[in-house]
Amino acid sequence: MKSKAIFMSVALSLVCLAASGAEACTTTIVTKGASADGSAYVTHSNDTYSSDPSIVYVPAKDHPAGAMRKVYPSAVAWDDLPEYECYSTPRLVAPERAAAYAWPDRKQTKPLGEIPEVAHTYAYIDSDYAVMNEHGLMLGECTNNSAHLEYLEPKEGRGIFYATELGRVALERCRTAREAIRLMGELIDKYGLWGTGETLLVADREEGWVLEMQPTPTGKGGFWIAQRVPDGEFFVAANQFRIHAIKPGDPNQIFNPQLPDMLKKAGWAAYDKKGNLDWVRSMHAVEDFHPYFALRRVWRALSLVAPSANLPAKVKNWDTEAYPFSVRPDHPLTLAEIMDLHRDAYEGTAFDRRKGENAGPFALPYRYGKTKWERSITSSNTAYTWITQVNDKLPGPMFWLSMSAPAESTYIPLAVAPLPEAYAKNDRTKFDPEKAWWIAQQVTTLTKGYYSAIAPRVREAAHKEEQRSMELVASSAGQSKEAFAHTLRGNADRVFADWRELYGKLLAEHDGGHGLDYDKAFQPKADKVLRY
Repeated sequence: MKSKAIFMSVALSLVCLAASGAEACTTTIVTKGASADGSAYVTHSNDTYSSDPSIVYVPAKDHPAGAMRKVYPSAVAWDDLPEYECYSTPRLVAPERAAAYAWPDRKQTKPLGEIPEVAHTYAYIDSDYAVMNEHGLMLGECTNNSAHLEYLEPKEGRGIFYATELGRVALERCRTAREAIRLMGELIDKYGLWGTGETLLVADREEGWVLEMQPTPTGKGGFWIAQRVPDGEFFVAANQFRIHAIKPGDPNQIFNPQLPDMLKKAGWAAYDKKGNLDWVRSMHAVEDFHPYFALRRVWRALSLVAPSANLPAKVKNWDTEAYPFSVRPDHPLTLAEIMDLHRDAYEGTAFDRRKGENAGPFALPYRYGKTKWERSITSSNTAYTWITQVNDKLPGPMFWLSMSAPAESTYIPLAVAPLPEAYAKNDRTKFDPEKAWWIAQQVTTLTKGYYSAIAPRVREAAHKEEQRSMELVASSAGQSKEAFAHTLRGNADRVFADWRELYGKLLAEHDGGHGLDYDKAFQPKADKVLRY
């Protein structure tokens, strides 16, 4: 009986760990005028422990007149929905959508509703959230908290759209960011929202927009507003709404004209000091989990790209206006800098996650357990991170994908085209050494065990791989779209092989800790933990 009790205690601890795993996402826009190469970029880190790490190519299709498009639920919104055969892994069983969504041994996901289909839909890359389409329309996402309404579950008579399917419809039907904003707004108004508050970043090669949305208590329609990021500027969102003043008639905002009246009718309307109706305050967009769960990441990202702004690390309230909507970087951002932003753990600041007694002897920037820790941009729960990229010099739209956390992994470039088999049907509940997520996870898991000893070696290897891939992309500028996609698939296979080899070398060299240089690997002193 004693051994059984011990087993149950361990099992319960693991359940608690899993339950505390969700950390949500960080997402950014780098407009073309803010980048060193004139590209427009959107980034997104999928920081949910239960995320499905499958990356799916959805082909373009023609549809007959009168066809209907199914609108599916998503477990990533909150939790599994067994009544809809909707689970975190696989996230979707819908063979009509794509071959990678056919799971013969699973029941098909049940739709929440249907909308009229269009004659032709574009090809796109899909994940837990939609990524980008063949015309270079790009998306990013983060979940937001509203003290008014944390979560609205899907039920008959309520809205049928969550950000997952909303973004997918936009990529299927739109070429530009403005077109996508207007379409998604119309879908919200007509069919309604469920789930949580959401931010979708929407960009093309010319413009970047921030779309923020929140379900209504009734599930009818939805609150939504979009604001343009000025060209030459950088934007970041991290699980909190960022748009403040609602400005009727402003060409840089798009929203339902009824929004002010809707907020007043709901009793949510709140105002800034100038008397403007304020979106953040109206949503009561308090931070979740910890006072610096969201705003510290906003501060850090803005400060990394524009240190001259001297933004305060501490602010008094969740509705602060101390952090601007977007900033002009101190210098045009390179792709390498954008990649490393998502690797950041506040290094070199008073909040350095590698320091303190809770970082352990190997200066681990991650924290585990039920404690609601302040978090950094890099996360122990990152399933994958993407950086989408469009410019006129590339043969076609492309994205850089890091499976697992990029701080312990590498970015691999891919086209909006059929992907290597290693990316489809990545089941994180079953080890498969042929799948991209597991290849990356081997190195990531080993690195987390001996972080200060292994992480520098992994970072060096990642930078070398990324530089080699960047040179390949540059040398492929004259290729056709098809040839470019083929080139990138071959490069992905090479990187997989290199990463497998790296794992073997690290495992042999460090030999369960016996091969470490302990004088260099250990923290010299455990500092006090900084908390606010």
